[in-house]
Amino acid sequence: MIHVYNSFVHPAAFDYVREVLSSTLLSEGRLVEQFEQRLSADLGLQHPVALNSGTSALHLALVLAGIKAGDEVILPAQTFVASGLVIVQERAVPVFADIHHATGNLNPLDIEHRITPRTKAIMAVHWGGMPCDMDEIHAVARRHGLVVIEDAAHALGATYHGRSVGALSAFTCFSFQAIKHVTTGDGGALCLLDPELETAARSRRWFGIDRKRSPMTELGERAYDIQEPGFKYHLNDYAAALGLANLQGFPARLARRRALAKRYQQALAQVSGLQLFAAPSDRESAWWVFGCHVERRSDFIRALNSRGVMASVIHQGIDHNHVFGGKHMDLIQQRRFDETQIHIPLHDGLRDEDVAHVVAAIQKGW
Repeated sequence: MIHVYNSFVHPAAFDYVREVLSSTLLSEGRLVEQFEQRLSADLGLQHPVALNSGTSALHLALVLAGIKAGDEVILPAQTFVASGLVIVQERAVPVFADIHHATGNLNPLDIEHRITPRTKAIMAVHWGGMPCDMDEIHAVARRHGLVVIEDAAHALGATYHGRSVGALSAFTCFSFQAIKHVTTGDGGALCLLDPELETAARSRRWFGIDRKRSPMTELGERAYDIQEPGFKYHLNDYAAALGLANLQGFPARLARRRALAKRYQQALAQVSGLQLFAAPSDRESAWWVFGCHVERRSDFIRALNSRGVMASVIHQGIDHNHVFGGKHMDLIQQRRFDETQIHIPLHDGLRDEDVAHVVAAIQKGW
């Protein structure tokens, strides 16, 4: 069976991780710092602060953005539940806006009428790795004095108007979970444009204590005075070691994903009953997954499974969960998306013959 995802582990990872484990120095240290430096130097991410998950990055972004109980955050329902749960965690209110049916991304034209005096932020989710319409989203945010938080869990390496995702908004959140482009086993990063917020993030990721500014005393205890509550969100060195190894060759792997996506686009463009997602020319997707819309989706899934190919829905609109208030029928394009979206294999382990097999399996019909 050709799977939709895989977990890429670079051969060098075994040596990287073995060295850390042998040292027994496992907590946040020099390798976390090296990992952050590589994210910045190699991928253009601004002030990345490494964390233990993408969910931690989203939550810390909300905290640093000053989101309080009763505040409202506008986001799409086409995302994983983590995007909404971190808002609820702060006792704030997720407000769902509609998406573009052609991409699964937040539609800027559906944001403004949902803004109230309680709205404090817009969370843009780059679905499947395709950047949102960030110019339009930023324009809405500026008009209403709102913070923009990017959920870029799918979008490591993506660009928008030639600029890296991770260098566009006040807060950008990445995931290094097991099946993402680069994995640390589990992990994430919060990127910030404001250096002062970077300093705050480094403190609050570890209980509110800034390790660099809290030296050890002769008693063997750090000198610190916590000013604001913090969290246990730091990344550790053996996770960073895995991440450093997996960053090796990432640009080449990303280029291959893009080439494979282009092969799918060319081969599947004329298949009856299938509509490719849009790929605007002013941005480059990170192509975490390859999605499309199909008629008779259950038949499509069964036909591909019978031919040795996995096809999968990825995250129906999260607003159906009662914790978020239940399904919103005014999200017209979201409901359409829920009915027809499907994703086919796209990952680092695909061989050329695998892609040819997937294409042939689809072209046979369903």
